[in-house]
Amino acid sequence: MHHKDAILDTLAERSNVAQFVAFRPDNGHPKQSFSRIAGHEPNELFLDTVEAIETLMAASADQSVNVRSYLPSDPRSREFVYGLRTTKDAVETVRRLNRDGLHTIVNETVGVSDGGVSGVLQGQTLEFSPDDTPRCVERPGAASFPFEKGIALLELIYGFRPDLDARLAERTEFSIHPKPMGWKRTHTLVWEHEEGVADVPETPICWPNNFSRLIGDKAFGLAIAHLSGAPVPKTLVVGRRIKPFSFGRPTGEREIWTRTCPTEQQPGLYTTVKGWIDPFKLLREEDPHGAAIASILVQDAVAASYSGAALSAADGNLVIEGVSGEGARFMTGEVSPANLPEEVRRDVGNLNRRLTSILGPVRFEWVHDGRTVWCLQLHQGQSVSTQRIIVDGMADKWLRFEASRGLPAMRKLLSEAPTDAGILVVGEVGLTSHVADVLRKDGRPARLSTIGAVA
Repeated sequence: MHHKDAILDTLAERSNVAQFVAFRPDNGHPKQSFSRIAGHEPNELFLDTVEAIETLMAASADQSVNVRSYLPSDPRSREFVYGLRTTKDAVETVRRLNRDGLHTIVNETVGVSDGGVSGVLQGQTLEFSPDDTPRCVERPGAASFPFEKGIALLELIYGFRPDLDARLAERTEFSIHPKPMGWKRTHTLVWEHEEGVADVPETPICWPNNFSRLIGDKAFGLAIAHLSGAPVPKTLVVGRRIKPFSFGRPTGEREIWTRTCPTEQQPGLYTTVKGWIDPFKLLREEDPHGAAIASILVQDAVAASYSGAALSAADGNLVIEGVSGEGARFMTGEVSPANLPEEVRRDVGNLNRRLTSILGPVRFEWVHDGRTVWCLQLHQGQSVSTQRIIVDGMADKWLRFEASRGLPAMRKLLSEAPTDAGILVVGEVGLTSHVADVLRKDGRPARLSTIGAVA
């Protein structure tokens, strides 16, 4: 026999669970078995079904409950009724199901779209996603971490450490919420817990994923860089759906940068400005529907002696490019890469080794202030580029593009170009520039060339 109410009662002894009251059929009538309601004793007995559900309804965060039903002889759940908002409807549902011989559990409705996450901890592997139930791990897009790295990221972003402990051969389904929830009024709810399960192998940290899209690609990458020990300028993240959070180190500069943070990388597409501008006006103007930009970053400036970017090329070699001073014009392709001092190349190479030892091949933007190399953006993966080949491949015809025309003209060309056309970029443009990033993202064959070269 599989009494889910008894299992839930046992789970509540060690963890925070969603508030609930359970009923078993007794001659066609509901008889209370277990309960957990904030402000009441564990398994407190109420006068009748109406009082029990009325008490639960009043204690729930959204004044809403669900009713699930089952048979102890069959582990599969039966009818599930979601989001009942009146005591009358919930009582009638429980009575109807009990008359059919079904056991019922009435629990508070816990929304999945409150800016929190749900997921599974199994052994030392932590996986989660926003806007979903713990079943999210069965679908593409869940973020996956070694336990300590994942917990550290969640604590950094939400401001509290989730009540989860990694133990071998144990599996826990959980949800994490910005507001206190459940009968213990904490931020972590446990939905199921199993022991004696097989451990799963550690998976590498990969993005984009559903969680990186929630906070924004730049914010996610920089948070991972910070947790990996890389120098990241002090950064405040002002998100659309979660409260502001910060990370990084003060640079010693009073100047700031205001940066848009898209859900996924969009090289050079949205605004980045030195100084403060109205972030809410910026969001209204550049993303009025709220679908493309997840957050705004307010970041300490760095006194730039040299700036640039680095990537792991397709042949495995590290490509380090940059210019003297600030690197905005280099990234947009307006300025060619310059010769960098050996000590700058050495420091960028050391930063790359730190990041790749944890994440595998990466691409990152950097600024060197004469003492420290700072990480300004971090993306994952080995580039498809080598030397003068941005994207390898053959094309029926090649379209020339003067790099000096800028990124908007490049995007316009790509949107209008025939699918069988490749792009020949005229001008000394860096493989790590946004021009090359846009071409890699587009995926069609693309090459770098000096003026007068032929395809």
